[in-house]
Amino acid sequence: MNFPSELKYTKDHEWVRVSGSEAFIGITDFAQRELGDIVYIDINSVGSEVSKDEVFGTVEAVKTVSDLFMPVTATVLEVNGDLNDNPELVNSDPYGKGWMVKVSLTDATEFDGLLSADDYKVLVGA
Repeated sequence: MNFPSELKYTKDHEWVRVSGSEAFIGITDFAQRELGDIVYIDINSVGSEVSKDEVFGTVEAVKTVSDLFMPVTATVLEVNGDLNDNPELVNSDPYGKGWMVKVSLTDATEFDGLLSADDYKVLVGA
C-alpha cells in the first residue's frame, strides 16, 4: 500500500493535501482496497461549508456505500468532475487523479491535528 508522506490522514481513511489556503481531499489507498471496485461518487456539497467530521458525500462500491467525512472545516469549491464518468480512478490512482474535492480551508490549524503517514500506517496495521 502507498502512504505518501506529504499528505495528512484521518481515522476515517481520508487524505488531505494542502496548498496554501486550499486543499484536495480523497480516500486512502487502504480505504479503496477495503471498499473494492468503486462504481459511483455522490458529492453535492459544492459551495457549502462543511464542518470537521461531517459527511460531505458518499462513495459507492459494488458491495457497499460509505460516507465521506470532512477532515477539516472547509468550504467545498469543486468536485473532481472526472469521477462522474470514471469513478474507478479512485481505485487506480487514489492520491492523484482520484481526488474527490477541492476545498477552501476555514481553520488551517485543524490540519495539525490530522495523522502523519507513519501514524496512519500504525492505525491500519501496515
